Amino acid sequence: MALRACGFIVFRRLSQFHPPDNIQYLLLQTSYGRHHWTPPKGHVDPGEDDLTTALRETEEEAGLRAGQLNIISSFLKELQYKVKGRDKEVLYWLAELKDPETQVTLSKEHQAFRWAGLEEACDLAKHEEMQEALRDAQRFLMAEGKN
Repeated sequence: MALRACGFIVFRRLSQFHPPDNIQYLLLQTSYGRHHWTPPKGHVDPGEDDLTTALRETEEEAGLRAGQLNIISSFLKELQYKVKGRDKEVLYWLAELKDPETQVTLSKEHQAFRWAGLEEACDLAKHEEMQEALRDAQRFLMAEGKN
């Protein structure tokens, strides 16, 4: 059975820039292992639904509460990869930070955070699946802005 985790690709729009440069993604750097960068996410607790997990983990890891986010449930990206020989699947929804000045508060699981444009976010993320998820999010947001 695959490990299952859920989270949000959290983004903010900066009004002083024009699309796509006004979009920044939140990445957190882990305090453990290889100190990789990832959006907030975590394992599903028994009896918990996926979206509840994403909300709980985002609050625990970044201090961002549900009321501070606009959740875009029409965007859902599933990543599948192996961790220590075990299959893992991660579901990510998009979530826009309502106030781009909201402060991020890290848990002990992370040592740093960064708001980054698409290319910097992809450079930080390193893993190809995560890079593609970020690019898909950017394409989705750009297409959404044309409607």
